[in-house]
Amino acid sequence: MSILNLFSSNPTITLTWNDEESLPTVRVPQDDDRQVDKLVLFSSEQPVGGRVDVAMPANTKKIEHMGIKAELVGQIELHYDRGNHYIFFSSQKELAGPGILTQDMSYKFLFSDKDNDKKYESYDGINVRLRYFVRVRINRPYSAITKDFDFAVQKIQPEPDVNNELKMEVGIEDCLHIEFEYDQSKYHLKDVIRGKIFFLLVRIKIKHMELQILKREATGSGPNLYNETQPITKFEIMDGAPIKGETVPIRFFLEPYEVTPTFRTIHNKFSVKYYLNLVLVDEEERRYFKQQEITLWRKELKHHYDPFAKPLSG
Repeated sequence: MSILNLFSSNPTITLTWNDEESLPTVRVPQDDDRQVDKLVLFSSEQPVGGRVDVAMPANTKKIEHMGIKAELVGQIELHYDRGNHYIFFSSQKELAGPGILTQDMSYKFLFSDKDNDKKYESYDGINVRLRYFVRVRINRPYSAITKDFDFAVQKIQPEPDVNNELKMEVGIEDCLHIEFEYDQSKYHLKDVIRGKIFFLLVRIKIKHMELQILKREATGSGPNLYNETQPITKFEIMDGAPIKGETVPIRFFLEPYEVTPTFRTIHNKFSVKYYLNLVLVDEEERRYFKQQEITLWRKELKHHYDPFAKPLSG
């Protein structure tokens, strides 16, 4: 048998999600491992099910196997440790016992209740990815044929019981004293950040002031600890010199920007935090910073509907 025929002897595996045409989708970055730019979206509580189709290759009359399974997997992948993937959840369903494939076959599966513990939200970051997929495995005597089908998960969170105001101060002795007040410290992903800036003492010439939203991703630990800070956006608060007693209002909409909920020590592998960063620039181009962490949470699913989209079966 030629090498070409050897490789063509494997069956083709495809998957169709239950109610696929009505499922929402989200856009994701493409890479070598995942040759798609969008995934179907499930909520953390939603059952995951579908149909697996196994198509026999041409010129092959039968395929002996030791069982066919579908496995739901939740996995964390760190870019600096590509050889090791950290599985935080796994559940299997048997689609077929040992036997012989002689024709195209279809199998249904459903993960629900205890078999469907999607405790974290999907995340694609700079140095880490948290992904979910269904892996279809055809076990054979000397090897296994596998194919993974990724999907996205979003986790709706309850409104925080406590949501205190944020207050900050920026001061340079005998030169500058500014106070900031934000109406709350926790925001949902479509929220509006509102606040005020009070200039109590101004003896340096400020020419520019802006507010930034920073995303800080921390992965690993010890010698393999990596911190990446990414500016999400910035917005100019004022252009020109303020005077003592002046008050500047802040009103900033989060919805247009690609932000995620705050992730805190996920499976002891990574965290994602967000900060409000106030930047002051004086006439001598000296820059003054003040950062304050805020908590972001998901109030509802955020997805993309495309009426002309083709089915996502792979």
